[in-house]
Amino acid sequence: MRRPWLFVIGSRIVAERIFLSSPDVTGLEEQAVLRAMQGGWIAPLGPEVDAFEAELADYCDRQHAVALSSGTAALHLGLLMLGAGPGDVVLTSSMTFAATANAIVYTGAQPLFIDSDQTGNMNPDLLEAAFDLASHQGRRVAAVVPIDFLGKVADHQRIEPIAGAHDVPVLADAAESLGAIRAGRPSASYGVASTLSFNGNKVMTTSGGGALLTDDAASAAQVRYLATQARQPVVHYEHTDIGYNYRLSNLLAALGRAQLSRLDAMIERRYQIRLRYRDLFAAVPGVSLFGDPWVSDDGQTRDNFWLTSILVDPGQAGFTSEEMRVALAEQNIESRPLWKPMHLQPVFAGAPAVVDGTAERMFRTGLSLPSGSALTDAQLDRVMGAILAFVRGDRGRG
Repeated sequence: MRRPWLFVIGSRIVAERIFLSSPDVTGLEEQAVLRAMQGGWIAPLGPEVDAFEAELADYCDRQHAVALSSGTAALHLGLLMLGAGPGDVVLTSSMTFAATANAIVYTGAQPLFIDSDQTGNMNPDLLEAAFDLASHQGRRVAAVVPIDFLGKVADHQRIEPIAGAHDVPVLADAAESLGAIRAGRPSASYGVASTLSFNGNKVMTTSGGGALLTDDAASAAQVRYLATQARQPVVHYEHTDIGYNYRLSNLLAALGRAQLSRLDAMIERRYQIRLRYRDLFAAVPGVSLFGDPWVSDDGQTRDNFWLTSILVDPGQAGFTSEEMRVALAEQNIESRPLWKPMHLQPVFAGAPAVVDGTAERMFRTGLSLPSGSALTDAQLDRVMGAILAFVRGDRGRG
């Protein structure tokens, strides 16, 4: 009898692909999209968008949410809202996805990258040095953009006072941390505004999408205006500003509403997967789960467990993170190194940076493992079995 996770290509038996974090969708999402279609609003506006924004703002403890086409769009408009432009610098985390830095460049500003602390997030101890560097270069700092690495909220209790002392606003990039909390506050409640991503691999998805959240009505209105081609409120098409086609589709907003209603359960599933990995690696020398502790302050600080990742010390473990990645790939199991720091990316080779080597070490030794809430127990067992076989030295047989 053929195992359900095997299929045949030609004469080869190939294991079904296990992804790092695939979308977790059910019949509820299908019904929501069908409801939106039957409602007739097949457009980047409509009742599903309005309801999604209200529900999202409530979940994130914000007054306003603007649903957008991507997290990158949210960052771009958030930076424009804060006045970032040519000649400015924006202080941001080096350990991040390229979208954060790209959005800064879209405005004409330049990123100034800051290295990580041991959580992978922006190191507050280096933030003051980054302000000093910008001042020495005669550059205006338009904003500070800390990211929440792999679902752990950055240390806003230290970052925001430092930025505030320089009269610089904080735009919180919470793309990876929806559902996480720090000091009892949702991740997207920090900063003068925050941004979210609903890309297909995140803890919840709208297929593609994002949002900007703020407590300031005028800021939300400005972002909404820019996201709809900056059209003036007249009968004909009148434009006095350059705008963008950045609004979220009504159909995708319906999908998002269904996902948001299931978000806490999906995060709990990721937490249970994290515990499985903890137990697996407890007896493996030289391997540590990244980001511990994940829950602290009597539950007032808690990650969203987006991607479970490990750090490998080759001297103790007897293997490298790259060797494990290759072994899993041979079993058709996706894993991925931690983000390559932006200050090491060729496209940003000339950008200023304040670094101490922490992010580079994490990139060199870190590996993210399959963590999605859609993983079945059978798939997770297969991942665990492949890892066990590898660490025990059975590395050459499929």
